[in-house]
Amino acid sequence: MARTLPTFQQNLSPAAATLEQLGKIVRNRRAHSHLRIDDAASLSGVSSDVLSRLENGKPVTVDKLMRVLESMGLRMLIVPKTLVSDLEDVIQRKHKGGAP
Repeated sequence: MARTLPTFQQNLSPAAATLEQLGKIVRNRRAHSHLRIDDAASLSGVSSDVLSRLENGKPVTVDKLMRVLESMGLRMLIVPKTLVSDLEDVIQRKHKGGAP
């Protein structure tokens, strides 16, 4: 059976406080890149099972998480919770201004 790509969500928050939220961000990036899960996993150097677990909010090792983020052009930024709302506003303004 052919696998379908997930649907890209334009306004998904880049902030993740849970594994489930982190998984949604990773899945959304994969959707934006038009990658099937097995192709994205191969590019990341992890198994499809690891990527699936990550996207479904299940724990994976930090080294594998970092491999996936790097291969998808994502970076982790650790900030105080009090700054999240301000940073999300800056990101939204930047995207509306035409920046990638």
